[in-house]
Amino acid sequence: MDIKKLIGVVASTILKVVVYAAIIMFIWRAAYLAYDYGYRIFEEAPMSTGNGRVVTVTIPENMSAKEMGTLLEQKGLIRDANLFILQYYLSEYKVDLLPGTFELSTAMTVDEILKTMTIVPEEAEEESAEETQEETSE
Repeated sequence: MDIKKLIGVVASTILKVVVYAAIIMFIWRAAYLAYDYGYRIFEEAPMSTGNGRVVTVTIPENMSAKEMGTLLEQKGLIRDANLFILQYYLSEYKVDLLPGTFELSTAMTVDEILKTMTIVPEEAEEESAEETQEETSE
């Protein structure tokens, strides 16, 4: 066999092995990231442990999930606004979310945050109670 052909075959084989290894590494890394992201959708840990820090958040009516995620990320309540969008749409609470001002903690999970935002805020309860008293007194 000619030495040039032998070198060409060896170089070709090495190049194929390197390309296959790169493809396998890419697929493994993509699978790892997809699994991690999928896991975080349902099991995202709170930002802090213990009691955490209480943050007041005002959610106006007709706020989109993206805007809500950005707001919560800016307030330090969640890590990733884009992940929050998926968590929001997969949540059982999305249809029951209410506008208002909420006291949220950095020790809350996204599920707990969404659940809290389905409860009528105290201010709204007080206002509706006052309106009811005014109507009954008239």
